Amino acid sequence: MGTVSQLHERVRPLAHRIQSDEEALEIARSLAARFSQQASDRDINRVLPYEELEALSQSGLLGITTPSEHDGLDISNSVLAEIIAILAEADPSIAQIPQNHFYILEALRIDGSEEQKNFFFSRALAGDRFGNAFSELGTATAGQYNTRLTSDGLGFRVNGRKFYSTGVLFADWIAIFALNAQDDLTMSLVPRGTEGIQIIDDWDGFGQRTSGSGTTILHNVYVNADAVVLHHKGFERATTIGSVGQIIHAGIDLGIARAAFAETVEFVKTHARPWTDSGVERAADDPLTIARIGQIAIRIEAAAAMLERAGKKIDIAQINPTEDDVIEATLAVAAAKTLTTEIAIEASNTLFELAGTSSTRIGLNLDRHWRNARTHTLHDPVRWKYHIVGNYHLNGVIPPKNWTL
Repeated sequence: MGTVSQLHERVRPLAHRIQSDEEALEIARSLAARFSQQASDRDINRVLPYEELEALSQSGLLGITTPSEHDGLDISNSVLAEIIAILAEADPSIAQIPQNHFYILEALRIDGSEEQKNFFFSRALAGDRFGNAFSELGTATAGQYNTRLTSDGLGFRVNGRKFYSTGVLFADWIAIFALNAQDDLTMSLVPRGTEGIQIIDDWDGFGQRTSGSGTTILHNVYVNADAVVLHHKGFERATTIGSVGQIIHAGIDLGIARAAFAETVEFVKTHARPWTDSGVERAADDPLTIARIGQIAIRIEAAAAMLERAGKKIDIAQINPTEDDVIEATLAVAAAKTLTTEIAIEASNTLFELAGTSSTRIGLNLDRHWRNARTHTLHDPVRWKYHIVGNYHLNGVIPPKNWTL
């Protein structure tokens, strides 16, 4: 990877090297406490979290999925999902930014060459951030591509326009997904400062406002041959690429649900008034409110348990990627993702249901939890996860192999 490494100049110190799952969780909690302090202000004023992302890089968390044979911790996927949930409870925009980072590293683990793995895993361990240039607008369906990778001497050129480029604003490396001459999907890893890359901060969604999910324009960008991964191969056989990406999304939704629930409990305890017919003096003593709080708490706990179970299923499938084990992981992650999606929306709705009209004041910015839940859960439709799970159990139809599963 010498030709690639010469293009990338590091300016930050090497990241901390995390030694255990417990240390990773403790670091995540420490970062979350810091990130939560200004999360509402960042959302209101759309202040992009550059300093927070530098702290995340230095913490060592971005290297925790690096395989042990490449000197990494190779953390359990259930712990990875919980770390993401911890960060998302503090600020789900920040938690979404490394989702693509970990997806890219899993794609490298599955289909990267040994040279690519050695180089890019070392960069992840050093604290480098990987962002994506994946999704496009204007195609007939989601998941289709107009971006092309064409031969140019010993390397390639890539041209195209990407949207929802989450993480690119903060990235050291950009993973460009494009079709080659054979119409196969490729992933090219290029330094962010490569000539011909234009990044536009035009994300204007009402939720996940500081995730930096804007536009990336690729104008005749040169790509070294040794920086190209044949990404399509990861979906021609049973792999865990999609499951790893999806469990991280589920972790983000779980964190949003936890944040909304915590706000609900605090507001009901300290500000909400009981309903006139309740016969109690405190909203926290209203039996219907108590029952609803219990209901949300139980569903959050159930979603967390499903997430942990799904992570363990992925662990098994990574070690032994048979068709059966990968299907088990796929179905478990789909189940977890449906539950976390639903509880994120339900918990953020319940916040206003129980806290009352005063909770809608703009200055409180409590609506950010609903906005974040509604925006992030649109990433891929859970209605299709129900269909896929049902079709497998009823008709024996194996789940399709793609990045949404």
